[in-house]
Amino acid sequence: MINNLKKNKIFAGFIVIAFTIFLTISCSVSEPVINYGFISMVLYQGDPDPVEHFSFFVMCEDEDGIENLDVLYLYHDREQLRWQVKSDEWLLHTFDGRNWIGTRNISVPDGNLPRGVFRAVLVNKGGESTERNFTYDGAVRFSFPELTIYEGEYSIISQWPVNRLVCYDGSGNYSGTVTLTSKTGNIADLRLPSSARVASLWAEDEANSCSAFTDAVSLN
Repeated sequence: MINNLKKNKIFAGFIVIAFTIFLTISCSVSEPVINYGFISMVLYQGDPDPVEHFSFFVMCEDEDGIENLDVLYLYHDREQLRWQVKSDEWLLHTFDGRNWIGTRNISVPDGNLPRGVFRAVLVNKGGESTERNFTYDGAVRFSFPELTIYEGEYSIISQWPVNRLVCYDGSGNYSGTVTLTSKTGNIADLRLPSSARVASLWAEDEANSCSAFTDAVSLN
């Protein structure tokens, strides 16, 4: 009887060890998943020419939770380019229970990003990875826009389909966004947030996943 109890305890101990090993292996080999993603271009005002940046985000998941994700890479194999975004650097957004991670700062020194096929690689803390290809062939169809504000009146020079004022307070914090229906007008008529002190023009060409963002100018 005593021998049977000892055997049962030893067997139970083996079961616990085996189960622990199973859990460890299961967690370590679970690959992250990239469900969806997108690349869009933003032109920032530069001197003398605008500078191109990509915004790149992926909708992703990991069996051990979003906190188990470690590094997101973006490759352009033809041009032999690689960008690395670590978990403490990427932007995390959650919409309808879905997690999106990415960055708005994909760029190159000369300011002209390549087009074509990009390869995303997502790696978790266990070293497991997954990859998915994305294509960006957007073209800049319009000249860089201009924003002028003087004596309470605003004026924009823009052929872009959609134009918005993006407002910030005196400390540079985001205050709000207003879509412009006219290229000229009175600032007071826009009903901007009371905290707004400066504004930039955000011009958008959604069909080509391309936008332009001017430097901020005073609203006074």
